[in-house]
Amino acid sequence: MKWNDAKKILNSDPEVAKALQENELEYQVIRQVIKARLDKNLTQKQLADLIGTQQSNISRFESGNYNPSLEFLDKLAKALDKKIELHLV
Repeated sequence: MKWNDAKKILNSDPEVAKALQENELEYQVIRQVIKARLDKNLTQKQLADLIGTQQSNISRFESGNYNPSLEFLDKLAKALDKKIELHLV
């Protein structure tokens, strides 16, 4: 099943749709970090070594089971040659 098809099914339940919307920012950040890591051909272990943490912390972050601090996100961004931009709209 493709993500768009699954999303239509999930969005048909108002409670699930609300939960997805509430977590959208988290999903976007995770997707961007995973993409940047893969673009640099880094494993989770290699990225963890670059920022001085354990691979399990990267895994928990990428799976959405870790609420990272801004400091952690900044370390990730720098290791991936990225920067964090925050905009309130």
